[in-house]
Parts: sequence; structure tokens; C-alpha cells
Amino acid sequence: MKLEINHVSKVFLQRNEVSPALLDISTVVLDEEFLCILGPSGCGKTTLLRMIAGLEPPTEGSITIDDEPVSGPGRKMAMIFQDYSLYPWRTVIENIAFGLEVQDVNRETRMKVAGSYLDLIGLREFGDNYPYELSGGMRQRVAVARALAIDPSVLLMDEPFGALDAQTRNMLQIEILKIWEKTRKTILFVTHSVDEAVFLADRIMVLTSRPGKIKEIVAIDLPRPRDRTSPDFAKIRRYVLSLIDEHAIVQ
Repeated sequence: MKLEINHVSKVFLQRNEVSPALLDISTVVLDEEFLCILGPSGCGKTTLLRMIAGLEPPTEGSITIDDEPVSGPGRKMAMIFQDYSLYPWRTVIENIAFGLEVQDVNRETRMKVAGSYLDLIGLREFGDNYPYELSGGMRQRVAVARALAIDPSVLLMDEPFGALDAQTRNMLQIEILKIWEKTRKTILFVTHSVDEAVFLADRIMVLTSRPGKIKEIVAIDLPRPRDRTSPDFAKIRRYVLSLIDEHAIVQ
């Protein structure tokens, strides 16, 4: 898999005024890479992710996956949002199987695939439950399983743990790394948290304040599992913090 972002800019028209959101973003995302996108609020992180997913067209530039232009949503990419976006009238296993149902996969096959992803996220005994019966962390794991069930090349995650308490968030960071190591999907992960980015990423793309530009892409050369209390972790965290705009709020 090869994902290329080539001189991408995005401009919105608000009240007859031009409002630039992103400016000249270029990078190549490596196969099986875990890339975090970090920056202050309003810098265009989510907009960039939506353009990669084919949900928003760039104003300028192009995005390609395996040398094919991204012109709309496709099967090579799946997106996970902060609010889970699960269907409340479907059981957990039916939610996971939904994407396969849209692809006209027969029921026996899609339920078998959904069951295997239930096992992957450790929720086999909750397959017949409904989303309202699960905790926030469990619902987010179901959202991850639903995205993985369609076997995308790239998993796009837009602050998926942002609404969770600190303990659940830390637990799910460990869980998503385990899932990534098993599936070897390419992951692009938007976050406001420097600590989260340093814990998860192979590389961190740091964006400037709006309009978002790439300030630096930082390689995280630390072995996994990472110790948040180690001097090396703290050193990288301090450096990434120094790249963030001094008026930005970071965790």
C-alpha cells in the first residue's frame, strides 16, 4: 500500500470570505505505518483525514492510494469517529457485519467474519448486546472491529479516544496497538494529545495553527511497549510539545 498526499490545500468559503484550512501538505505514508497527526484546534487535522477518506475534495493538490486518485469513499479506506457512529437498533455483531452487508456478502460469511473480529477485540460474549448496553470504551472497540471487517488498506481514526476517561483511554491505546500489530493495517490517527501521539506513533506529523501546514514530521525511535515514565519518552514528548504553537492547548 502506498498513500501519497501531494501539495494538498483546502479553502472554505464562509460568509463570502475565503478561509484557508490547510496549505501545501505533502507526504508519503508508509505501508503498515502508524502515523499520528497532531496540532492545535482548528488547524485542519480532521479536514485532512476527511480528504484522505474521500469525504472532502482538496481545493488544490491530489491524494493517491496505490497510484490511484482518491475521488470519493472507497473500500481501501475506513474511518472511525470519536462518537462511535454505531447503529443503536443493531446488535454488536450486526454492527460489525454492516459494511459486509453493504458489499452484498452473504449472511453466513459476514457473520463468520464479524465473529472473528469480535474475538479480536475481546467482546465475543457481547455479540448479541446492543450499543447502549456497552461502556464507551467497548463501543469504540466495536467501531474499530466494524472498520476492520471490510479489510481496508488504511484505517483513519479521528480522535477516537477523545471522549473517554483517562484510564479507559490508556487501556484502548494499548488495545489499538495490539490490533495494529496483529492486522498490520496502515493507521492515520488524529489526536490533540502529545502523550498519546508519542505512545502510539511510528511518526508524528505536527501541523501549525490554521491554516495548517506541516511544521515537522517526527520519527519516534522507541521500542514498544513504550514506558511513559522513561527519560527517552519524556525527552521526545518535550520536543514535540515545543513544536506546538505556544497558544495551543495540549494534554
